[in-house]
Amino acid sequence: MLSLLQPFTSPPSHTLRTFQPTPSTISYTVSTRPVPKTLPALLALYISVLVRIVVGALVAGTLWVKWHVSSGRATEWLGELFGSTSEAWLVRATEMLPWRYLAPGSAVLLYMVLKRGYTEESLTLLRGLGLQTSTSSSTLLTTPSTRFIPSTNIQDIFIHEAFKGFEVRFYLAIVVKGEEDVVVVFPSLLPRRAILEEVWRGARACLYEGSISKGKGKERDG
Repeated sequence: MLSLLQPFTSPPSHTLRTFQPTPSTISYTVSTRPVPKTLPALLALYISVLVRIVVGALVAGTLWVKWHVSSGRATEWLGELFGSTSEAWLVRATEMLPWRYLAPGSAVLLYMVLKRGYTEESLTLLRGLGLQTSTSSSTLLTTPSTRFIPSTNIQDIFIHEAFKGFEVRFYLAIVVKGEEDVVVVFPSLLPRRAILEEVWRGARACLYEGSISKGKGKERDG
């Protein structure tokens, strides 16, 4: 029974990206976004982006035309863009679409266009200053949620384990001075232990040992 449920409860595939812009700064980013490594995968990525742009433009254009028609504003500019025949067809088509159907349908389509199809969480360490955690938002228009913890408030950083569903999951935790609960790094993704160990070693080297392994940037799957 547990073997049947494992595919549904096990963590998804994660990609760890390491970026070190300066000798005293290092950033670890865990993402569920698949990295296109073949030409078909790269083409599929570009096509999906193009489809999002086209659908978003069509929805926005339809709402714009509907607003002009329903408010009695001039639509001659449609004839200049698409021709008089297309203008008449667009005006009739938008008149046949009532707002009670067009508005919610457009909202759903725009949400699907703007919805982020992946999750990214990062841990940035600044030697002598502290660290910053970041979690991407659910849509492309909103900013990620971040938190900065000064190095003077960091008491310890460790890997712990807990039960989630039917399996044991590991998580990276930060003990903050004056707070009862620990701060979980990568709380939404909870990546695999191999990724957490690599981040833990780099974080301790930066915070306590004063040295960071060299490397401008690298990427690994986990």
